[in-house]
Amino acid sequence: MKAPLYNQNGEKKGDVTLAAHLFEIKAGEGLVHLYLNYQRTNQRQTISNTLSKGEVRGGGKKPWRQKGTGRARQGSIRNPHWKGGGVAFGPKKEANFEKMMPKQMRRAALFAILSSKAKDGKIIALDKFELEKPKSKTFAELIKKLSVNRDVLVVGGREEDMLKKSVRNLENAKIVLPTYLNPHDLLKYEHLLFTEAALKQFESTYKA
Repeated sequence: MKAPLYNQNGEKKGDVTLAAHLFEIKAGEGLVHLYLNYQRTNQRQTISNTLSKGEVRGGGKKPWRQKGTGRARQGSIRNPHWKGGGVAFGPKKEANFEKMMPKQMRRAALFAILSSKAKDGKIIALDKFELEKPKSKTFAELIKKLSVNRDVLVVGGREEDMLKKSVRNLENAKIVLPTYLNPHDLLKYEHLLFTEAALKQFESTYKA
């Protein structure tokens, strides 16, 4: 599998070869769905927190005497059926939504998404992006020359600071490190742009 390689001016230099064990993988949609659900669930934060009747302040005294009033007996105004009382079986901040998924399954799902993008011609490569100072306009003009119709996920190396600073303010682009590729971003952004350095780093991280 090959992907077109462009220079900083938007001119095609040739092609780069994509590793078969990363970009020619077949996996069912069910596995990709499991990985996406795993990612989203593990990002979930426990915000809701209710107080039980034992945690509500006040109400230590019995509202009225047990007999002789004609009303139902009550032990405390902290009981759940009272306004301002505790909540029975309500959500607690200690709730744990973490899910587990084997690493091999996660990798297979990730490579399956990359393979699908490679098959559809949605992966492009850039030899380098060097500027004296970061400029978002320069990168936006480059994207237009590469015929990126919608949005793009840029994968850059750790040392490519100018690329990172030039991309981060663009509305239709996002930049990540090779080791931070994930199903949510890959499915959200239509095109995937690797720098040559990032592609080599990604392939060396996941050797066959």
